[in-house]
Amino acid sequence: MPVSNPSAARGYQIGEAARQSGVSPANMRFYEKESLLSPHGRGDNSYRLYSEGDVHQLRFIRLCRAMDMSLAEVRTLLGLDLNNKTDCAAARDALDGHLGHVRARLTELKALEKDLKALRSRCDGTDTHCHIIEALHELADAQAAGPAAAAPKKRHV
Repeated sequence: MPVSNPSAARGYQIGEAARQSGVSPANMRFYEKESLLSPHGRGDNSYRLYSEGDVHQLRFIRLCRAMDMSLAEVRTLLGLDLNNKTDCAAARDALDGHLGHVRARLTELKALEKDLKALRSRCDGTDTHCHIIEALHELADAQAAGPAAAAPKKRHV
């Protein structure tokens, strides 16, 4: 606990907890709503109070989200005990699952890169009209006519 902040013993208000954790107050409220975080109490003024542990938990959540983990994956990891050997296996399984999602996304991104390169090669800027925009209009019309127009593919992240 910081010695220079005597109120830290009682808890941090949301703004200070946000500064300490790097998580915005809006995201903190969202994580609370999603049951990823529970402030340890309320002050005399009914403001939420966050402990050092809460600030650490926010940093943990921020790190996991920066690794593109879903809220469910973060929730799983938060529920594990670092001193429990069986939880170590669960953490490995969670990470293995996430790696699978990341690898699938990489495959999708490589295909997207190939499509974008092909699209880019259609126009060098010397014709009277832009073949890139023309191709995009054609693709948009083709999607509207095909079965894929129903719903976009769900992604993990």
